[in-house]
Amino acid sequence: MGVELSVVIPAYNEEESVGLLYEELHEVLSASGRSYEIVFVDDGSTDATFERLRALHERDPAVRLVKFRSNFGQSAAMKAGFDHAGGEVIVTMDADLQNDPHDIPRLLEKMEADDLDVVCGWRYNRHDPLSKKIFSKFANLLRKTLTHETIHDSGCTLRAYRRECVKDLELYGELHRYIPAMLLWKGYHVGELQTNHRDRSFGRSKYNWVRLAKGFLDLLVIVFWQRYSVRPMHVFGGAGLVMAGVGLALALYLGISRLFLGMGLTDRPLFLVALVLLIVGVQFVAFGILADILLKVYYGQNGRKPYLVEHMVQ
Repeated sequence: MGVELSVVIPAYNEEESVGLLYEELHEVLSASGRSYEIVFVDDGSTDATFERLRALHERDPAVRLVKFRSNFGQSAAMKAGFDHAGGEVIVTMDADLQNDPHDIPRLLEKMEADDLDVVCGWRYNRHDPLSKKIFSKFANLLRKTLTHETIHDSGCTLRAYRRECVKDLELYGELHRYIPAMLLWKGYHVGELQTNHRDRSFGRSKYNWVRLAKGFLDLLVIVFWQRYSVRPMHVFGGAGLVMAGVGLALALYLGISRLFLGMGLTDRPLFLVALVLLIVGVQFVAFGILADILLKVYYGQNGRKPYLVEHMVQ
């Protein structure tokens, strides 16, 4: 669409909030001097959210709408927003009024001043229930331990991205929480900025222990992808060789004991351990080969490459 700034907002059952959020955004973005659009993604709301959004679109063509047939989750909604946004810079935020639109100019100033590709909001003084704060602290600690990424608040949706950072991102499940880690792994420059966090005025939070558990499983995928996405044979094949090697050594020991010392095999648990290690070790090597083939298929689709070029000098 050729605008400078796109604001992407996933919304799920936020009928009371979207109108007030639009009024704040319109005021802030109009004063910024940038051409802009506001992309609302209705994630299968069951209340009047979409009707409120459609009224905003009829009032202001800068409001664009994407409506899901069902509730696919925040990551899918954010991906749809990225796909339909036309801005050179894309800002994401929640629809529940807890993110402050007045922080958007500050994010953009930080991005330009420090020459960053991504600026993440940091809800330094959070206005959330204690249980949600505890969940978030645990999730952030786990993420930092596994990914070595140092962003303080991975759960804050308020972020600013340069367009090239997100155009090829694959988001599903709860992966939107780990976008900074994925982009750092790709070599983008990521910073953060303390932002205002407000009390929730309407509705209730969608975050609970189920989403925490799903987020943990997605984190394992991210960690594996970061470390072994171009060499899965190293992890599967390495583990397989170790197990098969130990199993073979045990089998040789038991075979020598049977041949030269007359010791029985069928009544020894160590014999079963050796067989299991040999079988599982061979399977792991086979998994590594299959994973390597699948990776070649993945990178072969649509011209994907296992690298990103920042500059070329010819």
